[in-house]
Amino acid sequence: MKRFVKICGLTHDTSVEAAIAAGVDALGFVFTDSLRQVSTRHAALIASRVPRHVLRVAVMRHPTVALWREVETIFCPDVLQTDAADFEYLDVSPDITCWPVVRAGAWPADRKLPELFVYEGAASGRGEVVDWKIAAGVARQGRMILAGGLDSDNVAQAIETVLPWGVDVSSSVESAPGVKDPDLIRAFVAAVRATEHAGQKEPDSVVRHTGEGTTKDTTQ
Repeated sequence: MKRFVKICGLTHDTSVEAAIAAGVDALGFVFTDSLRQVSTRHAALIASRVPRHVLRVAVMRHPTVALWREVETIFCPDVLQTDAADFEYLDVSPDITCWPVVRAGAWPADRKLPELFVYEGAASGRGEVVDWKIAAGVARQGRMILAGGLDSDNVAQAIETVLPWGVDVSSSVESAPGVKDPDLIRAFVAAVRATEHAGQKEPDSVVRHTGEGTTKDTTQ
């Protein structure tokens, strides 16, 4: 069973090409204050040859309406990933998939989780590992993309413990802050793929991206 893999914080076309060649499912481009922040035009340029089966994700946090409109118009993402509360004021086209970010310890216990969400710590892109035992309970409530402190050495254990639908990585596949390393990208993806043949339990469903948009396939 193939697990969803996203590489986040891409800033250069060679990194984009390396991630695609490694077999990732999604590429994240950061449009918020970060070492990995890119302009909308630069992101559109380096993502221009991304194949349609790989999702182009606009990664934001509390964006202004004006910035989101710029990203939506110029970058034309397949997915918007931003804190869950941000979707309350952003107008997102139905053609764009929404990935709410749920931060560890910040989601009300009595509030239903989104069907699909990114789960990470209080800060993004700093390699902060969340409590996997707590995350495992959260993962049973929806399709979780687990982020925060994952690398090629610990991702198998994270998958075994949490059973997320997908995983997301940024800082641990860099040779320097903000600079992605093709070898580290390949090693991370290979470590995830190795779990797919090691008797890992399957998530309930998968998402596949087609020319008509993102669709859900339910596994048996």
